[in-house]
Amino acid sequence: MRDFNDKDRTKKSSRIQLGKNPANLPPETLERLESAVKTALKDGYLPCAVGWKIAKEIAIPRIAVGAVMDKLGVRITDCQLGFFKVESIAHVGTASREPSPEITTGLRELDAANNLTCLATFELARRLKTTPMRVSEAANILGLRIRACQLGCF
Repeated sequence: MRDFNDKDRTKKSSRIQLGKNPANLPPETLERLESAVKTALKDGYLPCAVGWKIAKEIAIPRIAVGAVMDKLGVRITDCQLGFFKVESIAHVGTASREPSPEITTGLRELDAANNLTCLATFELARRLKTTPMRVSEAANILGLRIRACQLGCF
């Protein structure tokens, strides 16, 4: 794995406008958040689910965790939708099975409404009693693009 550097920061900021404090947290909470992120790092990376846990424990929006990660130059790992690991995502034409009709319909409806986001993907998975990873793989098979990561990664 590699470090999150200035080139990465520039590339990301051209796609995503994430302020230094998007949740307008007080300085004490920001310090607590920064400390929690630093403490939770595994080999210099923060697993996605751990970022979610930190947000829940501190009672802050997940996007604030992402902003602090950017500030610290920390990369996310183990995305719950399978991003950032090419080998874990099925690619168009290479999937072992087609997505279920329910997942396909749900994804196409979200895409048509311009709402195919990370949050909506998790909500669809919950509603269909499946995993977010399965929904993400289906979106990839269908050539649909999930956007608006809850931690601000994409």
